[in-house]
Amino acid sequence: MSAKKVLVFAGSARKGSVNKKFASVAAEAAKTAGATVTLIDLADFPAPVYDGDIETSEGLPKPMQDLKALIAAHDGMLIVTPEYNGCAPPLLVNTFAWTSRPENDEISCAAYANKPVAIAAASPGGLGGVRVIPRLRDALAELGAVAVPGFATLPGAFQAFNDDGTLKDEKAAGMLKGLAERLVAAL
Repeated sequence: MSAKKVLVFAGSARKGSVNKKFASVAAEAAKTAGATVTLIDLADFPAPVYDGDIETSEGLPKPMQDLKALIAAHDGMLIVTPEYNGCAPPLLVNTFAWTSRPENDEISCAAYANKPVAIAAASPGGLGGVRVIPRLRDALAELGAVAVPGFATLPGAFQAFNDDGTLKDEKAAGMLKGLAERLVAAL
């Protein structure tokens, strides 16, 4: 039996993003847990802000078609996101809006249907992005995805990484390892 495929990405396109760094560590944790991992950068999938008029006149932007196909082709996802005033960032919300749209004869949200998803967040603050977790869990449920139990957060994220990109804090690394193991077990 081949290894299950996990798509990993951060809800940030910013260069030097701590969430991208945390996503990279998460990808390694998922590999260690036995998954075949695809780590992507949402900056490589640009799209305008979702607008039904654009969708009607032009269809889904090609980058969103490609991303939707990637989501559908994986058994699960691990999403690491920043927290914007307690909410998911606009980039992530826009990504969900476009990739949940039906094409041809498929149903809405087809790429997400019953897909296990692990959720993590990193923040320079002391809470590590914990406020975004329930909101992201709710958004994923509306898409038809199934959030695995638990989450991982990384407080003080600007100082959390060694020069080689690994985590300094063993507790945070352990949380992420456990989350990745629960995701792979759910696949």
